[in-house]
Parts: sequence; structure tokens; C-alpha cells
Amino acid sequence: MRKARAVRALAALAALLTLSLTATACGQEAVGGSRYKGGNSNTIGISMPTKSSARWIADGKNMVKQFQAAGYKTDLQYGEDDVRAQVAQLENMVTKQYKLLVIAPIDGTALTDVLQSAHDANIPVISYDRLLLGSKYVDYYATFDNFKVGVLQATYLVNKLGLPKDKGDKKGPFNIELFAGSSDDNNTRYFFNGAMSVLKPYLDDGRLVVRSKQTKLNQLYTAKWSASAAQNRMEDLLNAAYSNADVDAVLSPYDGMSIGILSALRGVGYGTKDKPYPAVSGQDAELPSVKSIIRGEQTQTVYKDTRKLAKATVQMATAKLTGGKPQVNDTKSYNNGKKTVPAYLLNPVSIDKSNTQLLVKEGYYTAGQLK
Repeated sequence: MRKARAVRALAALAALLTLSLTATACGQEAVGGSRYKGGNSNTIGISMPTKSSARWIADGKNMVKQFQAAGYKTDLQYGEDDVRAQVAQLENMVTKQYKLLVIAPIDGTALTDVLQSAHDANIPVISYDRLLLGSKYVDYYATFDNFKVGVLQATYLVNKLGLPKDKGDKKGPFNIELFAGSSDDNNTRYFFNGAMSVLKPYLDDGRLVVRSKQTKLNQLYTAKWSASAAQNRMEDLLNAAYSNADVDAVLSPYDGMSIGILSALRGVGYGTKDKPYPAVSGQDAELPSVKSIIRGEQTQTVYKDTRKLAKATVQMATAKLTGGKPQVNDTKSYNNGKKTVPAYLLNPVSIDKSNTQLLVKEGYYTAGQLK
């Protein structure tokens, strides 16, 4: 009897071990194979950097609308430019086993630990507009062609000043000052490099002059893309380098900064018939800047239709979660220090006073909003 009971016990133990190994193998296939579907929840976590910029509010709303239309629940959170707050929000999303995370980082280098946690919890990550840095656990990147944004801004300024490509034409010199975005945003470097690819030949041959002599990227950063920081720096530049000269152009990478820069210029007498504003670029086609362009103050902005970016992101996420292959059109440009992240880039569009109605035609704003 004892022998029979021992045999039965061993048989039961063997069956239990077999079942355990089978379950483990199935679990591994679910995580790594084609049936991988992210976390257990049906909720998409959307982490945006701040509400201080109208474009981020629009980004969040557009993604919520489109993810919900695709059948997902959403949790939209704003970090309000506080890295610790964004980390805490994302950690909570991971704990809740959200199905996928869409992250526009405040600081692209500060989320490596939470990205590791997302990976450990089998939650895929899409980097949105700003590239997540220093982690291999970034599945895809949805953004606009950031280098081209800088090209559009600088090309507009050069053309507005009437500078031809021919170096033999000695028109000028014109005075220009350069601004860059926040040092913790990877896009800053792409915008600046795109702009300098256009401006450098003119700076080298003297047709453009930076009287402040501040031309290196590390001299031009504007913390958190702040309008007040841009205004303060512009005031300092005017006091230090323009007591007996005028500014002809300002490379500004973002509309909020452009408004601050214009305020500094207005404070020393620009914006009159005798002393018109210099050509001032921008980005994001924010409503105050579009109205400023119509009034003849800010000169140009770059239109990035966040509805289209949200759509591309939702399509990426849906493909990722259903075993499909997300659409990408750039697999070389965006190395985050740990991997080259496959990206889908949308085309930006230059806007000035001549084509602001494009924003109405495409339904980005109503005609009444632009009055």
C-alpha cells in the first residue's frame, strides 16, 4: 500500500511540474511572441509635459478622442514641467498595468527607470514628439520632421531679408540673434541644426551678423521654452549689443518664446512705422502667435497639425497591440543613446501672413478665432 501511494504521489508531482512548465512557456510566448498585447488593462496611458503651452493641451485632447474612438480607455496626465510628477504619474500607470504608454517627456533623459518598469510589466512605449533618451525600451517614435522645422524657420528669415544664395551678391549685412529651446528637450538640437544648415553660410561670409556673438547651442538654451526667459534674454541682448544698431531678424524656435521676444523688442521702441519689428520666426501655430502674425508683429510660425500626429500615434499603438507592424518612415535619424528608435515623421508647414487661412481651411482654427 505504501509503495502504491508513493507511486501515485510521484506521478502527481510529475504532472504538476509538467503543467507548471507548460504555463511558463505559454507566458513567455505571450510576452515575446505575436500574441503580446501589453498590460492587462484596456487603458492607454498618455503622459504630456505641461498645460502651459496650448499645443500640448491640443495634443492630449486629440489623442484621447482618437484612442477612445479606437475602443480604448484613456488616462491623460500632465506633468506641469515637474519631472518628479511625471515619473510618479507614469509609475502609477505601470502599477495599474495599462495596455500601452504614450510619453512626451519633460526631460528625455529622466525616465530610464520607469521605462525599465514598463518593460518589466510588458507595457510597450511610444515616444511622442520628444524623444525618450537613454533607454532601449522605447518601441516607436511619432513626431514631425524636426530638422525640417529649423530649415523652414531659417529659410523664411533669409528670404524675408532678401538674401540670395549667391555669395557674390553683397546685400547686407543684417543683424540676427539666435534662440534655442530647452536643453532637456532632444528636439532642441534638431531644430537648431536644421536652422544652422541654412544660416551658417551667411554667417560665415558676413552677410548675417550676430552682434552678441552668441552662436553656440549651449549659449542659446531657453529653460522650459519659457516666454519670460526668452524675453529676459532678448532684453539683455538689446542692452548689451544694440545701443547703436537695430535687430533685423530673430531665430525663435517656438511661438511662446516669440511672444516674449516681441515684448522685449516693443519695450525699446520696435513696432512703430519708423522702427518696425525685425523678422521673428516661431513654431506650433499657437493662436496668440497666429493673431500676432496677422497684426504684422511676429513674422512666421511652423504649423504642425497635432491631429495628424495623434492619428499616427493611435495607428502605431493599434498595430503594436494587435500583432501588426506599425508604419514608420525613418529608421536612421533618431538614436537615443541606446538604440535607433524607428520613427514616423510628419511634414511641418511654414505659415506667414499670406497663408494663415490654411489653418481655417484645414479646420485647425475657425475664421472667428483669427479675428
